[in-house]
Amino acid sequence: MIPRPLFVARAFILALALLVAPPLASAEKTMSISPDTPQPNRFIVRGTSLIDLSKPERPVFFRGMGYSPFLPGETPVRGLPPGNDGRYDNHLNLMKEMNANYIHVFPRLMPPNFFTALDKTDLVYSQDVWVWAYEEDFLAPAFQAKTLDDIKEVIDHTYKFGRPDRLVLFSIGDELQAKCVTATDARHPEVRNYQGKHLSVTNRTPTEVAMAKLVDGAMEYELSRYGRRHLYCHTSWTHIGPIADRPDIEVSQESVLVPDMGDLICLNVYTYANGVRTSPPGSVTGTTYQGYLEQLAKESKQPILVTQVGLATSPIAPKPTTNPGFGGHKIEDVPAIFSSVWRDIRTARGKEKYSGLVFFELQDEWWKSAKGPEKALRQDADDPEQWFGVYSVDNTHTLTPKGAIPATIKKLFAEP
Repeated sequence: MIPRPLFVARAFILALALLVAPPLASAEKTMSISPDTPQPNRFIVRGTSLIDLSKPERPVFFRGMGYSPFLPGETPVRGLPPGNDGRYDNHLNLMKEMNANYIHVFPRLMPPNFFTALDKTDLVYSQDVWVWAYEEDFLAPAFQAKTLDDIKEVIDHTYKFGRPDRLVLFSIGDELQAKCVTATDARHPEVRNYQGKHLSVTNRTPTEVAMAKLVDGAMEYELSRYGRRHLYCHTSWTHIGPIADRPDIEVSQESVLVPDMGDLICLNVYTYANGVRTSPPGSVTGTTYQGYLEQLAKESKQPILVTQVGLATSPIAPKPTTNPGFGGHKIEDVPAIFSSVWRDIRTARGKEKYSGLVFFELQDEWWKSAKGPEKALRQDADDPEQWFGVYSVDNTHTLTPKGAIPATIKKLFAEP
């Protein structure tokens, strides 16, 4: 039995500790990769830089193009890949003409002809691995198992048909929806840590743990099956973090998602996006875009890849919209905004942490939003998702430059 005076003293100390101790949500989040986990063979992280071991003398800065080569009448909504035909030589040549050196590939299972065309260039690529972003519980065992099976299929496809020596990274998941992040976190308030075979995280949100488990599972599968691994990331967007001190982010402070569960930060950063438009001015250009990039660099302990930035040239901007700027851009206005974005990232305080910028995307996608083949034979004037291409496309599958946009990218990508 504890003597009463001592018991009272201990109770007082405990109460005082609870008053001054920070809540779990404000404790420092950690992420570590096991020192026993092998490094990738070619592209590695060194400090806050991305290094190509074939040219290790300086960090890489990717000049990238997002690529989803579905043409009018094609759609992935029924699980089919884009056609295995001659389009890829033409498309990759267009990228090379814009001085791109990197492709961010979105279809899960690219056909063999894409890789044959890739062999004729010096382009490298990364593979996005779609994760259902509208799940109400990202930690549900059935969801985790099904998603990991999907990831394994993409990894197997890479080694069977792809070019592992040209692959930079696998991105596990892209733009989780805020309401689903909130729902997952509410279901599992006790889940804060995860110790995997390769990845460990502490003081995290349940959704962050869910993504960490998938990345860890992907790493383990690639290493155990193929004896090597690539870089890994989870791609997020500014609407749910990682910068938390913005009035317009769509999750509570307790659910802010920091996408560091992997080797590097991959983030879609749009000029008009929540979290960006409310940022302070940048130190050099004075734009809110640069302000966001600078705070992101200050807070990040990893290299950063801006995996998407673009503008939709849809004839109609949706109304009402919570994101002014999502659609309705005039083609003639886009080059100046792209040039501004390029100056923002290349002059930002902390620019040495940035490993690349990817414009979204090569050509318009008529199949969005979730249209079947018949409906994908037309482009809807009021759906901005179908108009992000720097090239338009028609029913003959001909790509046409949107004004001076491709020429502007060519000029920007030629700069140091």
